[in-house]
Amino acid sequence: MSKFFKRIGKRIVAGLVMILAVSSFTFFLVHFMPGNPVQTKLNTLIEEGIPPLQAQAQVRSMYGFIPHQPLYIQYFHYVWQVLHLNLGKSISYSGVPVMHLLLKAMPWTVIMVLTGLAVSFIIGITAGVIASVKRNSKLGDGLLLLSTFLHGIPQFIMALGLAYVFTTIFKIFPFGAPYNAAISPGFTIPFIGSLARHAVLPIAAYAISGFGAWALTMRASVTSVLGDDYILAAELRGVTPSIRLRYIARNAMLPLFTILTLSVGFMFGGSIFIETIFDYPGLGYTINTALAARDYPLMDGAFLMITAAVIIATIVADLLYTVLDPRIQRI
Repeated sequence: MSKFFKRIGKRIVAGLVMILAVSSFTFFLVHFMPGNPVQTKLNTLIEEGIPPLQAQAQVRSMYGFIPHQPLYIQYFHYVWQVLHLNLGKSISYSGVPVMHLLLKAMPWTVIMVLTGLAVSFIIGITAGVIASVKRNSKLGDGLLLLSTFLHGIPQFIMALGLAYVFTTIFKIFPFGAPYNAAISPGFTIPFIGSLARHAVLPIAAYAISGFGAWALTMRASVTSVLGDDYILAAELRGVTPSIRLRYIARNAMLPLFTILTLSVGFMFGGSIFIETIFDYPGLGYTINTALAARDYPLMDGAFLMITAAVIIATIVADLLYTVLDPRIQRI
């Protein structure tokens, strides 16, 4: 038990160091981008006749920092704020706290990402098992071809295609906004139905884009497991095909577990394109708004949140992998 807690401690320390390193890199990357709306606001106040010191105090009260301060001072101020769970105030949203904006946008993205990931994972691994077991058949070759084709389509292309077909040509699903504004929000059937109809296409874009990767990975993993000695021994003992398939699927899914956690981060990144296309007010849409407005605090906070989510998921996967696969012993 002591080894387990020691391992947890090491992973947590490594995770915190990684979060600090990535957030520091994104901080400097964001601030090196051309354009400075805070400096523009400061110049506007000075041009309106406000004394420079008073204008600086007003900008500091609105956004939390002065643009002409040395970048290293702004960085240490940013780290100090993060340690106090304060991500600053948004520039593009007129001084609204960044934490408030991110917590408001996060549930929309989490629901879409996790739903799309679950759908693509379940369908993809099922198709991968069938494609491997039925390889060299029409069904197996067809699933392989379909998976390869879908895997090569970027998420934003998939989203644009779904939006064009199902909202412009056939007009089956609504476009834009997370629900119908004419329906009062609440735990009612009309509101829930409106939420579901507006979420179908974004979730489908996630699911269809991820299906090909899961199917191809599962097919390769199953094909590798089929040649293991314990599968051959099971066949010699006369184990029924259904039981052998359970053995194969359970062991072939182990490598996919780590990939599953990392996919959360990639899908959060893809949300920038999908949510912008469907005008969905999630984290990706918020990041795109921040990028367009050069909203430094909002960009820093959003990237920090995504980084923390991916690293935490990776640590959890690493710790649980030993439980899922007893053959692996970690010190």
